[in-house]
Amino acid sequence: MFGLFKNKKQKLENQHKKTLEMAFQQSKIDRQKSDALYAEAEAILKEIEKLD
Repeated sequence: MFGLFKNKKQKLENQHKKTLEMAFQQSKIDRQKSDALYAEAEAILKEIEKLD
């Protein structure tokens, strides 16, 4: 059962990392999209903290 939460946590951590990378790339092109991606990454981080 704990393996299930760890797997979900890993998945969310990977998603958080990818979202931050996309936000960084977009910051050079479109600031609005970058801000939206940073907000999405923050929401994912909160989900990760809930699992702890």
